[in-house]
Amino acid sequence: MNPEAIYDEVRALERLDLYGLRDEWRKRYGEPPKLRSRELLGLQLAWKIQADAFGGLTPEVKAKLRAPGKIKAGPQLMVGTRLTREWKGEPQVVLVTEAGLEWNGQTFKSLSAVARAITGIRWNGPRFFGLRDEAA
Repeated sequence: MNPEAIYDEVRALERLDLYGLRDEWRKRYGEPPKLRSRELLGLQLAWKIQADAFGGLTPEVKAKLRAPGKIKAGPQLMVGTRLTREWKGEPQVVLVTEAGLEWNGQTFKSLSAVARAITGIRWNGPRFFGLRDEAA
């Protein structure tokens, strides 16, 4: 199929509301997913249209996605790295060691666990320490 035609089909989805996207999905694939987000349904539909035209994920990529622990998410910190964050006027320093993340004499397995110990609430650790954008 012509790549320009696929591009035009995908761009046309931007003009549809949630109900229009559901109708388009029904025409192409049957019953649409029960998503209430216009944006997510539009992205899924756009991906399916492109995957049908150009092929989906390669078998290698599918295997990597299914393999637990093979894809590392978040920042990779080297041993010896110090992270500093001020919390309620007090500097909080975390040291990356071979055993894990050291803060206040305790060792943690994740930045999120450290952030929770510091704040008392759940935080995305990389975001708390400024290693990830607010929008991420």
